[in-house]
Amino acid sequence: MNYLAHACLSFGYSDILLGNMISDFVKGKSKYDYPKEVQTGIALHRLIDNYTDSHEATKEAKEIFRPAYRLYSGAMVDVVFDYFLANDESEFSETGLLQFSERTYQLLGENTALFPKKFEMMFPYMQSQNWLFNYRYKWGIQKSLQGVVKRAAYLTESDTAFQLFEQNIDVLQLCYNKFWPTLKAAAQAALPDLRKN
Repeated sequence: MNYLAHACLSFGYSDILLGNMISDFVKGKSKYDYPKEVQTGIALHRLIDNYTDSHEATKEAKEIFRPAYRLYSGAMVDVVFDYFLANDESEFSETGLLQFSERTYQLLGENTALFPKKFEMMFPYMQSQNWLFNYRYKWGIQKSLQGVVKRAAYLTESDTAFQLFEQNIDVLQLCYNKFWPTLKAAAQAALPDLRKN
């Protein structure tokens, strides 16, 4: 899942939110450099990613992107699933998503001293361009897909991914519908044990 999902699945805990959002930038044993609750967020992020990768609905969604993007098909699905989450009325109204996004930036901004360098460089863009809220719009997803390509070693374009998203939006919506409630339940169930470890 992408940034909105990881923020949502931090369940309002600020240190867990930080760990969940920076996890991709924390390698190996460097996770032990962070406070315990931040480590919990890092572990939760990795549990979310593993669950996502193994879910049948995610595998189905990846097949839409696999012919054009091969190993990066999962990254494309992560991005487009945030579109459906941002528009999921059972999670967010438009006003609710805006408030959630602003609160997320505020909580992250209180912990900038703990940001890994790459996240420190990225965060001002995330906040100023309001990535979390703008996943609600197709143009926001288009920009996010462009970001995946920019960071990827072997990709040159994202136009095909955006076209595939638009052409298969109904199928992808069904995949999200099957996937999200089970992911949320799994993350909620795992969190107490992760906080003990």
